[in-house]
Amino acid sequence: MAGGKLSPRQKMINLMYLVFIAMLALNMSKEVLSAFGLLNEKLTNFNEKATERNLAAFNDLKLKSTEQPEKYEALFNNVEKVRESSVNFNSYLDSLKSAMVAEIDPEERSDYEVMDKSAFLDQAFFGGGIYTAEGQKFVDYIDEFRNTTISTINQIPDSLMRVDRKESLVSSIEARFNTGDENGKVLNRDNRPVNWLNYHYEGFPLVASLTKVTLLQSDIKSTQDEILKAMLQGQMASDLSMTNYTTLLEQPKSAYYQGEKFDGAIVLGRKDATTRPNEVNLTLDGRELVENEDFVIEDGRVKLTVNAGSAGDHTIEGNLIFKQDGEDIEVPVLQKFATITKPNAAVISADKMNVVYRGVSNPITISIPGIPDNKVSASAAGLQKVSGSKYAMNPGTGRTVTISASGTLPDGQRVSSSSEFRIKDIPRPSGTVRGEYGEIKMPRTNLEISTVGAMLEDFDFDLNLAISGFKFKVPGQPTVEVRGNKLNDRAKSALRRAGRGESVQIFDIEAYITNNRSYKLKKVSPVVIELTN
Repeated sequence: MAGGKLSPRQKMINLMYLVFIAMLALNMSKEVLSAFGLLNEKLTNFNEKATERNLAAFNDLKLKSTEQPEKYEALFNNVEKVRESSVNFNSYLDSLKSAMVAEIDPEERSDYEVMDKSAFLDQAFFGGGIYTAEGQKFVDYIDEFRNTTISTINQIPDSLMRVDRKESLVSSIEARFNTGDENGKVLNRDNRPVNWLNYHYEGFPLVASLTKVTLLQSDIKSTQDEILKAMLQGQMASDLSMTNYTTLLEQPKSAYYQGEKFDGAIVLGRKDATTRPNEVNLTLDGRELVENEDFVIEDGRVKLTVNAGSAGDHTIEGNLIFKQDGEDIEVPVLQKFATITKPNAAVISADKMNVVYRGVSNPITISIPGIPDNKVSASAAGLQKVSGSKYAMNPGTGRTVTISASGTLPDGQRVSSSSEFRIKDIPRPSGTVRGEYGEIKMPRTNLEISTVGAMLEDFDFDLNLAISGFKFKVPGQPTVEVRGNKLNDRAKSALRRAGRGESVQIFDIEAYITNNRSYKLKKVSPVVIELTN
């Protein structure tokens, strides 16, 4: 503009224009420098807050990895690799920024217009047309962080992070931390390849380079945050995946009767092996349960291996403890189940054969199908409960007795029924001598020492009968009354007068039940003995 064949006046005008344009450019440059400085301040504030957020999230994940290692330990190890690379890279950039402003008076560092020179990084990064050791170190830090984070992301199982999410993260990281092609080149505005480091940091004002380094730190922290969120979202998606659920049948009672309305519900239950309680405190009817003896944990379920126990209701109570954010979260447990007597035979009864005998303890079994024995009650005159479903009936006067039974179903409904039994007396006993009854043959000497007794033929109860006395008759001799169960001297004397082949008789035998002398037995049938000598 000031050269060529121009008049001196024109040359002066052109020079004045150049000075004017230079003055405008100088003012614009100072405004731009201030803008870079303000941007650097905002990025620095953002980075401080991002550091706090990332550290809090990292510590939270670290805590979860100790509370639920099956679920979060591998995830934490991956995040820790990224964090370690991030901390090293960020520390290096902090030291680089400190060196960049080291020669500026601390009081003037907020005056960004003085940071208009490029000498520091030009000398630190470049020399003789190649990168200095410091320049290469700067590039290597970027490459190492980029490669570490991408490698970590690619190692995450697809079940914890979708493929498209991985690809999006990798693409974002490659764009943020790109250092050129395989030869470290990028295209400039003239579409010519130049070194990446030269293109971005050579000849720039100090404040611009300082801001770009701060922006690089911001990219590091944003990358940390995005990776951590993606991993946790992937874990949450895996936790909530329907493949981790199974169906359970929820019903208000354990058994239903024919004709009832079934009011159960199908619900979802987790079967995630990583959702394992940190502590299991359970008792069964007050007895503490022990892991691997009374229960095992499978797929996040506490699977009981206890014996069903005796018939009746049983209660499982206690709590499952999960560690969450350093605190113990208790999940209360209160469940009940009923055990009923296992049938081991068919129930076969003869019609009109419901009979109980007076004078003996008649065993009775009383139960209601589907109701535990401890929920069944029975009543009748002379009825007593022994244990479980076993009762004893001792009927009194009368010809019949009615036994009533009732029970409570799991839903609270009562069921009742009754049965009538005939009352019969103990049948007539038969007298015995030496265990034989009716008409028997015996030597005289054997009869003298034999014991007189009584027995109940074909009677279902084994009663212990004793003899208190009887009468003894020899043909042609007076009847002898005997106390006890053996012939006395008078009876023996009469026996000696009997001839061979004659029959002697034992009658009016007085028998009684040893454990129930109050019961009066029917008259005992006599015994006839034919003497064989």
